[in-house]
Amino acid sequence: MKIALFALNASWSHAALSVRCLADALRAADLCDVRVIEGNLRDRTRSLLELLYNENADVYGFSCYIWNVTEQLALAQSLHALRPAARIVLGGPEVSFATERYENLTYIDHIITGEGEVALPALVRALERGEQPPRVIAGTPDPNFTARGIHYGADTAQTLVYYESARGCPFSCAFCLSSASSGVRAKSAADTLDDLLEFERIPHPVTVKLVDRTFNASPARAKAIWQGLLDKRYTKCYHFEVCADLLDEESFALLARFPAGKVRLEIGLQSTNARTLAAIGRRQTPSAVLAAAKRLMQAGNLHVHLDLIAGLPHEDYASFARSFDAAYDACHVLQLGFLKLLHGTRLRRDADKHGIVFEQEPPYTVLKTAALSFEELSRLHAISDLTERLRDSGRFPHTLAFFRTVIDSPFAFYEQLTDHIARADGRELHRIGQRDLFLLLSLFGKAILPEARHAALSEALRADFALSEARKPPKEL
Repeated sequence: MKIALFALNASWSHAALSVRCLADALRAADLCDVRVIEGNLRDRTRSLLELLYNENADVYGFSCYIWNVTEQLALAQSLHALRPAARIVLGGPEVSFATERYENLTYIDHIITGEGEVALPALVRALERGEQPPRVIAGTPDPNFTARGIHYGADTAQTLVYYESARGCPFSCAFCLSSASSGVRAKSAADTLDDLLEFERIPHPVTVKLVDRTFNASPARAKAIWQGLLDKRYTKCYHFEVCADLLDEESFALLARFPAGKVRLEIGLQSTNARTLAAIGRRQTPSAVLAAAKRLMQAGNLHVHLDLIAGLPHEDYASFARSFDAAYDACHVLQLGFLKLLHGTRLRRDADKHGIVFEQEPPYTVLKTAALSFEELSRLHAISDLTERLRDSGRFPHTLAFFRTVIDSPFAFYEQLTDHIARADGRELHRIGQRDLFLLLSLFGKAILPEARHAALSEALRADFALSEARKPPKEL
């Protein structure tokens, strides 16, 4: 029986982990005629459909997430029309809860909820025997998870690969799917280091993103792995999601020893509002998280990424502004996310309690809350886009440093600049070219600054233009 597993990635640089895990589980069960197919959201739908059709598989598996499920379902429907004899199977976090949503989709034969390494081989075996398995199949924890390896070969072409050293999370945040299960299954430090060394077979530089929800849930294990990665045999870049509250002096000392660029750390701050954190079940001390993030950033060798989420319970516009300002100088990248009410999470069940209105189709983004109006959230979306374009891109260091001497609050700066761009240009930010953005920054500065400061602003803008542009700066600068 021929099996095709399809992943639709966000970008060409991503190499999906889920379908590779399932492919290796199928091969371990002696179901060897397995093919992994990958595309990305920018690929033409017809080209992807041709890829799937040409496989002429008996079973097609689609890996579904909130950011690709709409496209996956459309492809599955077209594929079913072209190859009606093939079995179409859905899996992944987006289809693991509220499966009744798919009852009327006649082109879907089976849905596997939860982990699939045991359930998918069992399903294929049943089909080979001519049986009729149930439409919805509950996955069970993979007993061989800790022995599975890395799932990538030396021929991996992409630059972002994923690795699980643990499944599960010790915390129960109300917005996260990890709260739907309990317990953590982790590979030993020695096994994890053996696995990570396997990535050295990939000849080009890659970032290995560990998808563990809280990598340092066991601080001793995390420190043993970091100690091992200091070995010069490990040459890749490693991305960890860590709980800053669990970092001790030994952790800081170990992390400070890495060569610059080898380690990236992602820290979930989410909010500095104590009432908000209590409502989502997040046990942390914001001041301690920020102090740890600043210390890691100031080490000079680590790339620090901080997450905030807009739309959480009890956080109004002013509260979010305070969270933004508190986080701004504690990281290299400030990721402003917007709450998504995922099926299976406590916060989705409690949406009415918090006055949360959200999109009914994926990705279920919050539209307003009891504390935040739709207009305020729309403004935060614009501020988020501008923060990413100016700050997180790293292309405006001199200009941003100059404006910090003028406007104390980073949030106020982005807020005022967002309003200025809306008045002066009117286009959405992604439609504004880089040259025009420099001119808008110049116009903004000249509108709020005394004439004596205009020359200093132009100097900062020219310095940033020279950093990333081969052309001469506009004469207005």
